Amino acid sequence: MNEIRISDLAEPKLTEFQISAREFGDELTVSFDRDEILAEACAETGMSDYGPDDFLERLDLVCEDWGTDPTINGLGRFILRTQLVGYARTRLLVMGYLKHHPDVHDIEIRQPIIVVGLPRTGTTHLVNLLAADSRMRSLPCWEASEPLPRPDDEMLPDGTDPRYQRSADGWEMSVQSAPLIAAMHDMAPDTIDEEISLMYSDFSTYSFEWNSFAPRFRDHYYASDQLPRYEYLKTMLKLLLHRQPPDAPTRWVLKSPMHLENLPELRAMFPDATYVMTYRDPVSVIQSAITMLAYGQRMTRKSVRIAQLAEYWPDRIERLLRRMVEHFHLLPPEQRVDVHFHEFMADNAAVVRRVHDTAGLPGTEQSQREIADYVGANPRGKHGQIVYDLEGDFGVNPSMMRQRFKFYFDAFGVQPEGEMG
Repeated sequence: MNEIRISDLAEPKLTEFQISAREFGDELTVSFDRDEILAEACAETGMSDYGPDDFLERLDLVCEDWGTDPTINGLGRFILRTQLVGYARTRLLVMGYLKHHPDVHDIEIRQPIIVVGLPRTGTTHLVNLLAADSRMRSLPCWEASEPLPRPDDEMLPDGTDPRYQRSADGWEMSVQSAPLIAAMHDMAPDTIDEEISLMYSDFSTYSFEWNSFAPRFRDHYYASDQLPRYEYLKTMLKLLLHRQPPDAPTRWVLKSPMHLENLPELRAMFPDATYVMTYRDPVSVIQSAITMLAYGQRMTRKSVRIAQLAEYWPDRIERLLRRMVEHFHLLPPEQRVDVHFHEFMADNAAVVRRVHDTAGLPGTEQSQREIADYVGANPRGKHGQIVYDLEGDFGVNPSMMRQRFKFYFDAFGVQPEGEMG
């Protein structure tokens, strides 16, 4: 396995392509005016009905967070604003679809398998393994980024959906801009994405915090009732089932870390789900996550915010886990599969069998072959293995940080990595 050590995390040495891209961004004038963003999406779609306007407050907060952040460079501002226009465009398309197809609401989401765990705990690999089974309905990145086609979309001559092509082009550009990103978080078009991406168009997902610092939005999110937001998510899942062929699979396999702090809402929306709970040393999670974020900042920030990342994300992950511990009892043991990271890494197939058994989904020769084919095509470390150094890169002592997560270690029998028995 090719080990990769990022030696220029705090003071990046940029390639010619990266320098050129940043210079392009610095020449742009980028506005985070909410009305301009909404008007642009209306002009792109020829539509104007955004549905219930409660989302405006959330959009305003994101615009304020990002628009007033002096550390974001021109390219970063351009990327973030383009994303907001895209989310607004999707919302218009969704509201139009629901207006013309009210029977979407009659569709039932039955017995989904939902992977719930911290980022960087194997959830992405696990959900991709489960999604390789053709009996399951999953959410590939290309569909997550654009759940509905644009009004002027037409299939390409080779039969490719233009949304897929845009996703592929975007991923290629991401890899050119940040070549190591594939080793950290592969988001090629066919890779399975988190369903909370469908909540972007409701401006209600904690993913805004991953895109860039968003403390005002975060605080509003903390203080708000998330049940309506999960109702929106469920509607989006129904909408995607409504659009697919009648013989396509309808049983969802889903995953997101955000569910950790919203277990009551998750349980209310999906009471018959199989909940696959993953566990890992949160310090390993944090060092992996902030290294990925710091690496991405070489393109979107005037300077990499090492200290800010090392302060923000331990607090954010602690909040996530404390909420999980508080509400964990809501998940019925007979509907839950507990997966420790080292167990999953040691035997992927055994974990998949446990999930299938709990979900009442017996293995078949075809499903075993499909999963084996996926494993063969996607070995661990396919794009290289990043070597992380929390203390060397961020000045944070791992043992000291672990003390704040004692409640989590104790609650779930998680062992600190490097100290396994």
